[in-house]
Amino acid sequence: MKGGGGKETVTATFLRSLLLLLLPLTALYFFYTLHLLLATASPAASNCPPDSSVSVSGASAKLTAAAAEEKKRPGSAAAAPTPTTLQHVVFGIAASSRLWDKRKEYIKVWWRLRGAMRGYVWLDRAVRESNMSTARTGLPAIRISDDTSAFPYTHRRGHRSAIRISRIVSETFRLGLPEVRWFVMGDDDTIFFPDNLLTVLNKFDHSQPYYIGSLSESHLQNIYFSYGMAYGGGGFAISRPLAEALARMQDGCIRRYPALYGSDDRIQACMAELGVPLTKHPGFHQYDVYGDLLGLLAAHPVAPLVTLHHLDVVKPLFPDARSRPAAVRRLFDGPVKLDTAGLMQQSICYDDANRWTVSVAWGFVVLVARGVMSPREMEMPARTFLNWYPRADYTAYAFNTRPMARSPCQKPAVYYMSSARRAPDRDGGETTVTRYERWRHPNETRPACRWDIADPDAHLDNIVVFKRPDPGLWDRVTFHAKPFLFFSILY
Repeated sequence: MKGGGGKETVTATFLRSLLLLLLPLTALYFFYTLHLLLATASPAASNCPPDSSVSVSGASAKLTAAAAEEKKRPGSAAAAPTPTTLQHVVFGIAASSRLWDKRKEYIKVWWRLRGAMRGYVWLDRAVRESNMSTARTGLPAIRISDDTSAFPYTHRRGHRSAIRISRIVSETFRLGLPEVRWFVMGDDDTIFFPDNLLTVLNKFDHSQPYYIGSLSESHLQNIYFSYGMAYGGGGFAISRPLAEALARMQDGCIRRYPALYGSDDRIQACMAELGVPLTKHPGFHQYDVYGDLLGLLAAHPVAPLVTLHHLDVVKPLFPDARSRPAAVRRLFDGPVKLDTAGLMQQSICYDDANRWTVSVAWGFVVLVARGVMSPREMEMPARTFLNWYPRADYTAYAFNTRPMARSPCQKPAVYYMSSARRAPDRDGGETTVTRYERWRHPNETRPACRWDIADPDAHLDNIVVFKRPDPGLWDRVTFHAKPFLFFSILY
């Protein structure tokens, strides 16, 4: 009996000691957790001051709050939404006086006169057209950028003009133009398709902070700069609330990044501080490539064509055009006037009798190849172009590509658009009629082929495409966005 009683005493003592040890630990854990909860709820515990321009969460919250207040205003556009028009957009075009005489011809192609568009060309110094009227020059008004010599710039290979260009949106905002919803920036060699730009902008709420653009075609460019950056040559759009926030903080932001190379990465750095990510859209095209854009434009993404860029460093869009701007003018004088929404949109057809694959990039080119090639392959850009970095191969693109022909027999016959017009259709409406003529490079010879399939290059001189205009093309879902067309082959 004593032995049993002794064991009970030892057990009770052990449990009492364990309980005395756990009670302080439990109390300490409770007070520590309570302290953390109170510290998190207190604004004073934040590492960044609430008003700091570097605070990502703070800046983003302010932008959202400003947008919410805009919605509450009785007369605001958000309270009573109306479609965005060109009068709600102001363009800021970055230009250089050194290249002005050459590059201004690109602007004249797409710019609309008589007050149809609003915008400015921002130059480093005055040029001959500086004091001329816009009606006389056919160009936007010209302004000289502010002096930026006080800002630090330390990149060894770049040029400090990047600081001047990066401030164009802020300088344009400070002009105080009324009823502006979007600030759109591009270079003097950027080609804008204004109606398609409006189609894209109308998909977004202009009262919210948006930064819309696209990446480079070069994977290496995106690695060196950023996959979260809109390339300025391809153009980008900034909504008014975001432009206002940028104008307030940009000068301080620029001083924090003296080692960056260009204007695009400086703007993106400020966007990161404001907490606004890039909204990517495939219609903006930087075109960091050399060679021929045929492969890229013949397989354009299912999206409105918004911009083209770097046309000075690639072959003319139409090889028989007298100049590069004249080649772009052919697009604007024909397909852009007839049906901007359908420009460059790809349709893939098959000629069963001849066993041909036909790819139509409406308003630009028709490719006809022997054999049956799947849509999956035809929607992939053919490598008619070279990488921005000469030593890089086809694996250095930011998208999939394919060779122009996997077999000599599959080398396509190429037909470029030569004319475009409207015509009445059988239902009493209107249709578009575009004609495409065969193109051969000088001294070109077709490769030998043993396939028992006729060579389209030897049998087709012209192709005529009939397509009904469809201005509401992009109001529908992507599955229905392929243009509906008929085509006839002239032997």
